[in-house]
Amino acid sequence: MLLENFRPRSKLVAKTTLVEKPRFPVIDAHNHLGESFGGNWISRPLDEILAALDEAGVAGCVDLDGGWGEDILDRHLSHLAPAANKFRVFGGVDWSKWPELGDGFPTFAVERLRAQKERGAFGLKIWKPFGLHVRDQHGALVKVDDLRLDPLWQAAGELGMPVLAHVADPAAFFDPIDETNERWEEIGANPDWAFTSPPFPPFLEILTGFKNLVTRHSATTFIGAHVGCYAENLAFVAGMLDECPNYFVDTSARLGELGRQPYSARRFFLNYADRILFGLDAGINLQEYQLSYRFFETEDEYFNYNAGDVPLQGRWHVCGLSLPDQVLKRFYYNNAAKLLNFSTI
Repeated sequence: MLLENFRPRSKLVAKTTLVEKPRFPVIDAHNHLGESFGGNWISRPLDEILAALDEAGVAGCVDLDGGWGEDILDRHLSHLAPAANKFRVFGGVDWSKWPELGDGFPTFAVERLRAQKERGAFGLKIWKPFGLHVRDQHGALVKVDDLRLDPLWQAAGELGMPVLAHVADPAAFFDPIDETNERWEEIGANPDWAFTSPPFPPFLEILTGFKNLVTRHSATTFIGAHVGCYAENLAFVAGMLDECPNYFVDTSARLGELGRQPYSARRFFLNYADRILFGLDAGINLQEYQLSYRFFETEDEYFNYNAGDVPLQGRWHVCGLSLPDQVLKRFYYNNAAKLLNFSTI
């Protein structure tokens, strides 16, 4: 039998809790409504979007798919406008213009950011090609803490636009793709997710650059996607939170990492209850929302961290964190409400 066909069924007798609604209303601070990710929700009637969010107990949602072209941003903003109080749309940076514009690129990026703000964008989303693929007019890879981009991060702070950043990727994606790699099956199914160093920069070089960036721009609010882009090392993330009062993290797409270190993860939530935001990163998916609520609210043990039959990110299961109410209310709603200007409850 090939390893890829191995589907062990646990004989552990453990509690299974269905959490249909979250204990408190939720603001989903990291999701996608666009065409290329998340089920193309932006093409569905607004009433359908609102009904799906309501069924999942989600009172507010951040749509990260505003892109960098005003036509895309306008489409998202206009479609969601009748329920604008429930949505925040983030714009982006068109890195492809750098080779063409050369030294003028940072000025261009700032101008586009200001135009996005004027049209209604609430924040700035930085996608993972930054630090991995983005190159300047000389063909050189742009580092995450490149000083030439300081005007962009400064402008975001001046405009009051939080920067939600996904840099690097799971740490194992940067390791050799051999029998020791815990994400071997996932990378095999998605070979373009491999960022082995070399030729790509080392994982910690990217994360250190990100820390330099956040530290240098203390007047700008940064949100580290996917548990600060390093859910495998909560001590590193905690260090950034300690040193950078302008830094927050979201939990999007990292139940698998948090749930295999439940004691450390629970302490992390208790210690940083005011700095963590809920995020799904899976479109408006009722099963995934309910699985998240089960993970954060219950003591259930050894269960799959995604809604499918097989764990997607590695051959392990997770244990619930059973977070106390005072932490859940902040994590689910209050932190995002303050940071993203939603109404308070």
